[in-house]
Amino acid sequence: MKRALELARRAVGASSPNPPVGAVVVMGGEVVGEGWTQAAGLDHAEIEALKGAGGRARGATLYTTLEPCSHHGRTPPCTEAIIAAGIAEVRASITDPSPRVAGQGLARLRAAGIAVHIGDGQDEATELAGPHAKYVSTGLPFVTAKFAASLDGKIATRSGDSRWVTGKPARDYAHQLRAAADAIMVGIGTVLADDPRLTARDAAGGTLPRQPLRVIADSQGRLPPAARLLAEPGNALVAVARPEGETTQSLPGLPSHQGVDAEIFRCPGPDGRVDLDALLRELGRREITSLLVEGGGTLLGSLFDLGLVDKVVAFVAPVIIGGESAPSAVGGRGAERMSDAMRLSRVTIQQLGDDVAVIGYPATDK
Repeated sequence: MKRALELARRAVGASSPNPPVGAVVVMGGEVVGEGWTQAAGLDHAEIEALKGAGGRARGATLYTTLEPCSHHGRTPPCTEAIIAAGIAEVRASITDPSPRVAGQGLARLRAAGIAVHIGDGQDEATELAGPHAKYVSTGLPFVTAKFAASLDGKIATRSGDSRWVTGKPARDYAHQLRAAADAIMVGIGTVLADDPRLTARDAAGGTLPRQPLRVIADSQGRLPPAARLLAEPGNALVAVARPEGETTQSLPGLPSHQGVDAEIFRCPGPDGRVDLDALLRELGRREITSLLVEGGGTLLGSLFDLGLVDKVVAFVAPVIIGGESAPSAVGGRGAERMSDAMRLSRVTIQQLGDDVAVIGYPATDK
């Protein structure tokens, strides 16, 4: 199962809206086939592994990180291919939370006389399937809040200079997070202050072939036409709070710009700002299952206040910035009492050069 989990990680960011899954076929102690979920409409991990095994799949054991599907979607059900291949045993890490599967795949295999076991590698498989589980149960993307801050909680100096709070290892890891996400979102303040590219890049700085959707929360439509993110490959969505028919300050329709398919999505909230609930619903409608939010503090604060954050990745640098006017990582209303403060569970710490990444999930109980 360890190998199947390694393969599943290769599908992260590439298989959406399908979950990232890895599968291995073993016969007589030898791996005879393996695979991971391909892009939507192409083979699932189990089919890739069965194709690699060929005739050696008969009587073999299939290891898979997620329960095989039993329904017709973009592709035929994997359970029927497993049965037809003559697999004798299936070991799955977790059941599929999708209502269209939810144990039916395992039941179909058992009905066909195949021995089924579940639970090996459960924790890691559950984490890998987190965006899928959120999406199929709510129709909303899994939201990861990511920020980099100094030891005193600042994300920039009092003059707004923020390059760079963390070192290169932390920034490289941040690009891995981008590459794994379906979409990246920032607030207009971040765009105006930093003019980011918002692209996923490799360690050498090269732009990766697949780029997540770039989402800008821009209530008043202040995004400059010359913003660098509009000149990068991929698609961009600008969420504004201006009603239909009311022009924005600098976006008279935002036509395609240098190969970028950029468009405006109007979602005015009652407070005159972007309705984040409506924006997330729209992203879900577009089959965005994972959203990486990179700031700034106003946008992150609003998401935390609304309880819309599913995971936190906080990079902490061993530096003191100081300054009463220097911006902090999370704004918004915040907690009135310490008992109301969001605490993280399942926390892990990663050392990245001189910096650390604190990774966790909002605790469901306090």
